[in-house]
Amino acid sequence: MLKITRKLEFDAGHRIPDHRSMCRNLHGHRYVIEITLEGDLVDVEGAPDRGMVMDFADVKSLAMEHLVGKWDHAFIVYQGDAQVRAFLDTMPDHKTVVLDSIPTVENLAAAAFRILAEVYDAHYGVNLRLKHLRLYETPNCWADIERPDLGGV
Repeated sequence: MLKITRKLEFDAGHRIPDHRSMCRNLHGHRYVIEITLEGDLVDVEGAPDRGMVMDFADVKSLAMEHLVGKWDHAFIVYQGDAQVRAFLDTMPDHKTVVLDSIPTVENLAAAAFRILAEVYDAHYGVNLRLKHLRLYETPNCWADIERPDLGGV
């Protein structure tokens, strides 16, 4: 098994409603997401991705379609944050993503992992699966989520 990683960036707003500091206010970040896939090399003669775990262009394209494009320049809001949801609803065609958890970097990383694991796992490549995801909220703060090893399986 080999691992490859693709890094993408997007901008999004959020707030942590119960935070005791500045993060309870509406604000945004330049998020950086690192997507690490694990799999075997494609070894099909004539295949455009021969010798690769997955073509980096395909990694990007799928991430853009299923996650980054939806979260980029959106306001990510907790479904229980009624005040902010009501405010956002007053803006016609505002790009809003509603999550069932508070949009901390930890919860965003977990949501991103669930979304992207569905996309990459078993649909592409040879034994391909999402192995690790890192989401930077700032250059100095990030959350990691990793699929545990299956003990040789």
